[in-house]
Amino acid sequence: MELILYMDRYEGFHEFVRSRQQSLMRTAYLLTGDPHLAEDLLQTVLTRVAAHWGKLAKGGNPEAYARRALVNQTISWRRRRRPELPAAELPETGGHAHDEATVRRLALLGALARLTPKQRAVIVLRFYEDRTEHETARLMGVSLGTVKSQTHYALSKLRALTPVEVYR
Repeated sequence: MELILYMDRYEGFHEFVRSRQQSLMRTAYLLTGDPHLAEDLLQTVLTRVAAHWGKLAKGGNPEAYARRALVNQTISWRRRRRPELPAAELPETGGHAHDEATVRRLALLGALARLTPKQRAVIVLRFYEDRTEHETARLMGVSLGTVKSQTHYALSKLRALTPVEVYR
């Protein structure tokens, strides 16, 4: 009698998703600025990760692949959809008081949404995920010079779009 061992081609994938899902979701949200779109983005990317899981699990880096796919898919979607940009001013609160941190966060999220997809990706990877310029270039599939120039332009645009009080 021959013993045939069945190997699940997704072995380890479920553990990867459980351990990295929250971190990847935060990145997806920061890239898209919309919680529902972030969920769609992450689902699309995890489907791709699953399709390549055998190769990634053996010798690849599934997290790096997933993060690069998040950036690439966001840029691809933004090129196709051209979503409306949020208003430059904060909406009326209807009498609800917000603390300073909330107002700063809302102003910064509004400014982030007005960046180009590449600029937003650079800002998220460099400053939120604390990646080096080299890591950011590798994850985005661009040159180091592109990362530096996109960072410069993005920071300049953020400074122009947000009030000085946001940085205090």
